[in-house]
Amino acid sequence: MHLQHLHPKRSVILVSKDINMRIKARALGIAAEDYFNDKVLEDTELLYSGMRELPADFWDRHGKGMESWQQGGHTYYRITGPARAVAARQRVPLPGEARRGSRSTCMVKEITGRTAVLQTLKDYTHQKNNVWGITARNREQNFALNLLMNPDVDFVSLLGQAGTGKTLLTLAAGLMLTLEFKVYSEIIMTRVTVPVGEDIGFLPGTEEEKMNPWMGALEDNLDVLNKTDDDAGEWGRAATRDLIRSRIKVKSLNFMRGRTFINKFLIIDEAQNLTPKQMKTLVTRAGPGTKVVCLGNIAQIDTPYLTEGSSGITYVVDRFKGWAHSGHVTLQRGERSRLADHAAEIL
Repeated sequence: MHLQHLHPKRSVILVSKDINMRIKARALGIAAEDYFNDKVLEDTELLYSGMRELPADFWDRHGKGMESWQQGGHTYYRITGPARAVAARQRVPLPGEARRGSRSTCMVKEITGRTAVLQTLKDYTHQKNNVWGITARNREQNFALNLLMNPDVDFVSLLGQAGTGKTLLTLAAGLMLTLEFKVYSEIIMTRVTVPVGEDIGFLPGTEEEKMNPWMGALEDNLDVLNKTDDDAGEWGRAATRDLIRSRIKVKSLNFMRGRTFINKFLIIDEAQNLTPKQMKTLVTRAGPGTKVVCLGNIAQIDTPYLTEGSSGITYVVDRFKGWAHSGHVTLQRGERSRLADHAAEIL
């Protein structure tokens, strides 16, 4: 207001991310605008979903002269011409399958000029391929498990509303890769400590103990994963629970600066509450042999200064798309309960 009085002939605009301040400014007759420089996307409908369903006649038009070969339990296809139709790292229907109306899928491995190489996916919906007793219940979960279990993929981001299985799938894959396959030495889990309602004050104890109340989701999922082993009995399950707890470290985001994680499976939960700068700090902690998994739901942002367009998870999904060692899936179907599904839809 002071500047407006000082320079009546010049345009004075208040730029702020605080919507309450902008409303007050407008009420006082001052032009107010949001800060758009940190926005990745204007419309989250344009956010990369990680998969695409190609038209049924796609392979009729582009499948002529296609090469195919077997390698390491997967079938590979090399197609020339439609490379633009399939973005790198996307999941697409298999040739020949689309014509028969099947829902089988493959992943775009690489794109060179007008040539694309596709690789068939492992079927994690089948019990024989279960991950720590968990099987995929839908197509998107199958894509997610293929990315999580692939040692060649260093960065995975999973988006999806409440109950789509983001944390459960990630923990199951992490336990399998850490305890069974010994690919990683331990699982590190971190999340932003933003309360949903009023804060309850200081929490007693060490860093790990202070983080425990924030890790209810971890405990709930570990309970589910522990029940998958029916043959173990009560004593066996208790021993497994202790072993799992010894391999999962819960870390606070506040003390991440300067750290390097080597051979770790790093899970960043509730990543929608991170700013792009915080996200960069976390992802750059990865040392040799570390896999980073970001989980989030952009419909549940609890931080007042972040929007769906400027959230850290939106930022990394948009920036990492197309990199050969990363993958993204937007989980669509809720698998929690009919009540949770209906609530997510109508509320």
